[in-house]
Amino acid sequence: MSSRGPLGEAAKTLTRAWTTADPLVSVSDLKVWFPVSSGILQRTIAHVHAVDGVDLEIKTGETVGLVGESGCGKSTLGRAAIRLLEPTAGKILFKGDDITHLRGERLRALRRDMAMIFQDPYASLDPRQTVGDIVGEPIDIHHLAKGKERQDRIREMLRVVGLNPRFVDRYPHEFSGGQRQRVGIARALAVEPSFIVCDEPISALDVSIQAQIINLLERLQSKFNLTYLFIAHDLSVVKHISNRIAVMYLGKIMEVAGGTQLYKRPRHPYTGSLLSAIPIPDPVVETRRERLILQGDVASPVNPPSGCRFRTRCPRAREHCAEEVPPLEEYGDEHKAACFYPLD
Repeated sequence: MSSRGPLGEAAKTLTRAWTTADPLVSVSDLKVWFPVSSGILQRTIAHVHAVDGVDLEIKTGETVGLVGESGCGKSTLGRAAIRLLEPTAGKILFKGDDITHLRGERLRALRRDMAMIFQDPYASLDPRQTVGDIVGEPIDIHHLAKGKERQDRIREMLRVVGLNPRFVDRYPHEFSGGQRQRVGIARALAVEPSFIVCDEPISALDVSIQAQIINLLERLQSKFNLTYLFIAHDLSVVKHISNRIAVMYLGKIMEVAGGTQLYKRPRHPYTGSLLSAIPIPDPVVETRRERLILQGDVASPVNPPSGCRFRTRCPRAREHCAEEVPPLEEYGDEHKAACFYPLD
């Protein structure tokens, strides 16, 4: 398998003056709202602000970890970035081209350059299809190979992810959870994408298997020059795989920084609370350290708080936090945080 396959004529029209020094993926002021309907006529009475004005760049070959509590909009952001969801507003750039409203054959061609690894390996695989059919389906959709070449390609994908090529005729129920996730990874790699959204790919797996999948993803990234958006709710997991980490809360990015920098000196109080919740495997240190415990529950995305989204739970909040939305401000070395009263 080559590190990058041909895109086809339709896809070539997407790429102009972009170079690998530029961001591979860039979203600006991205919004994804879902309507809330009521009554017999199903009239829209409100919207769920799942993603509400997000700016994020992902460089070629890097892994950006996206973390936050359940329901904060992480998966919605990832799906919108690869156009599995239609944005409500904002702009999505891929290799320098605006893909926000692509349709038809141009969108189909783009799909070959993007892929997704889903959270649940049980639900994401069709139980009526064999492993060969599952991995071969994207190959068929994009007309990449036929006959013996197709079969060879499927078997090669299985070898790449650590499965026996003779498993092509088996069904998903014959595999363990970790093996199923490897099948999902093989399916994502089948079209030779450059950008993969990993939507909590290890959260449904046993702890003993999680490290294996993380190591596999890192090997594949090195081998095929892949770019990842790695979505998780556990900061301790993304620390080991991410070059940079973005912290999300209630539809907005609260902080972005390099992995080491974020752990050593978080600026946003929400990031600090997430880090303080990670247990330290030293009982003496664990009992002495100061914990930042949040009060209250996450606000409703249907009616989010004014100003800073986190202010209703923030111990450092002031009146000003309710009046204005804090911008993502630079703290040096690509470290940004959206807070008027950051941590020292």
